[in-house]
Amino acid sequence: MKIIIAGDGKVGLALTRQLLHEGHEVTIVDSNPVVLQANMYQYDVMAVQGNAATMEALRQARVEQADLLIAATSADEINLLCCLTAKKMNSRLHTIARVRNPDYTEQLFFMREELGLSMTINPELSAAREIFHLLQFPSFLHRDSFAKGRVEIVGLRVDEGSRLEGVALHQLYKIAQVKVLVCAALRAGQVVIPDGSFELKKDDRIFVTARAVNLAQLIKNLGITKQKVRRVMLVGGGHISFYLAQRLLDAHLSVKIIEQNPSRARFLAEHLPGAAVVLGDGSSQSFLESEGLGEADALVSLTGIDEENIVLSMYAHSQGVPKVVTKVNRLEYNRMFEALDIGSIVSPKDLCSALIARYVRGMQNKTGKILALHLIAEGNAAAMEFRVDEHTHHRGVPLKDVPLRRGVLISCISRGADTIIPDGTSSFDVGDTVVAVSTLDAPVMQLNDLFV
Repeated sequence: MKIIIAGDGKVGLALTRQLLHEGHEVTIVDSNPVVLQANMYQYDVMAVQGNAATMEALRQARVEQADLLIAATSADEINLLCCLTAKKMNSRLHTIARVRNPDYTEQLFFMREELGLSMTINPELSAAREIFHLLQFPSFLHRDSFAKGRVEIVGLRVDEGSRLEGVALHQLYKIAQVKVLVCAALRAGQVVIPDGSFELKKDDRIFVTARAVNLAQLIKNLGITKQKVRRVMLVGGGHISFYLAQRLLDAHLSVKIIEQNPSRARFLAEHLPGAAVVLGDGSSQSFLESEGLGEADALVSLTGIDEENIVLSMYAHSQGVPKVVTKVNRLEYNRMFEALDIGSIVSPKDLCSALIARYVRGMQNKTGKILALHLIAEGNAAAMEFRVDEHTHHRGVPLKDVPLRRGVLISCISRGADTIIPDGTSSFDVGDTVVAVSTLDAPVMQLNDLFV
């Protein structure tokens, strides 16, 4: 497809990388010539310098021939105007606008209807949802949903003395007592698609496919149940904190927000009356201790500086805080993050680009195409959901006889209301959805791409 990305910041760059990888033709529009030049050298894209909300810039970007425009500049109003203008120039165009301001949250539906938007995306709101999701099961480092929420792939660390340490995967059911499948493992920075003989070791990060209804029983049987999160400390009072605090308060949890900007602290105190908003420097260890870090069940580091968030999370972990979540925008150093005790990692820009990429796949979707894709194992593997159709190879064949490419594992089959965690005797057929995990470098666009 021909896709225009307006705004070449963090989100735009992540989208460019993702969409090019999936074989789309991308044009970027930005007013900053330095940024455009750098990305033209790095990626095979057409670049247009100018205000993306103007007809002239859109005309240079060939909006009349485009299939999709994604407006992801730093200004919500520019994004909305860009989509409106582009839609007038090309009535068949799909448009997606990034809208971050909480003031617009309640009228997003109206905006979509009246402005003809295909989708609105809010990276901070998406991040808040993801963090809240993680806090519900604090033992999990990572959670992704498939099959309309009936199946999840969750990330766990094998700690020293864990019931999982030294266990071969073919023995896992004896411990878990529910049907699960370890679809990927991260060991010393290397991702492995394991078989039944794979033996778990201390510090392994494993990614487990399980039915959503079995998650609570799974962590109980594995002996890794942590205390429920009741007291949450948020360091940094930006948009993510605001959205997250709303959800935590609705769930009747205790929320404390540390914010060093006086005007922002006043705003939070006025709009979140149920939260304790404290004016102070969240990077100060002594200050955090005086505000009850030791009594917190979870710390979420949400400042605007990655390095500060990482240090804060490491310190919280060293002080015995049971659950730590770290906001990181730059995920280029995945292997380094693996070695650090910074808990669960959430990247707003990557969440945003993943949601948009999912919409793009839906635009071109036919049965057999990708329905959903999530990156796991620090971005080293992809979990993909497909629909099986009459053109899919190896229908009705037991999985043990299906010639999968090296680095591929079928981790779930969904059939109507039934969810199957498969073994070698399982098979898929027309109408099923299949979740597969892959470490393949080549683009995967349909289920048949996973077969030899």
